[in-house]
Amino acid sequence: MDKRLLLLLFGLCAGSAVFAQAYRWVDADGVVHYSDRPEPGAQEIELPEANVTSVRRIDRPAAVDPGGDAAVEAFEYETLEVTSPAAEETLWNIEGVLSVTLTTRPALRPGDQVRVYFDGQSRLVNGLSFQVNNVYRGVHNIQAEIVDPGGALLIRSQPNRFYVQQTSILNQTQRTR
Repeated sequence: MDKRLLLLLFGLCAGSAVFAQAYRWVDADGVVHYSDRPEPGAQEIELPEANVTSVRRIDRPAAVDPGGDAAVEAFEYETLEVTSPAAEETLWNIEGVLSVTLTTRPALRPGDQVRVYFDGQSRLVNGLSFQVNNVYRGVHNIQAEIVDPGGALLIRSQPNRFYVQQTSILNQTQRTR
């Protein structure tokens, strides 16, 4: 079946709540058409009822504050990304010092900690911007996660692979000749 015809039929079915009637006809070239307006020789077709999806908010139970009896609102991070270095980025001549920037939404809560996995090695860092030393030429991977004060994982970023290149002294001397 022609993809355009399927898309048109799907569009008509999806829009059946808007269009009260639909019509089908075949033109002189044998092409089947569908429309919401009658054409000469068109047949009225009955469309199925539109699919309706309702969105329901799931209320999470309130967490209990360990310091007291009061209930506190449940908290959840929506996103955590390694924004610098970007995935598949090539960094040149960083002299062994990698600057890393993370973004999260909502903002990092007091008490939550950032754990970074750099080339498979785990380390806790302070905040969303920091530096990693002794990063030299090659392929590297970085991934971050936020953990609560008890060490429970709250969110994890996608891993970023990036490359570090160093200008060779040999290349520089060959250019000056």
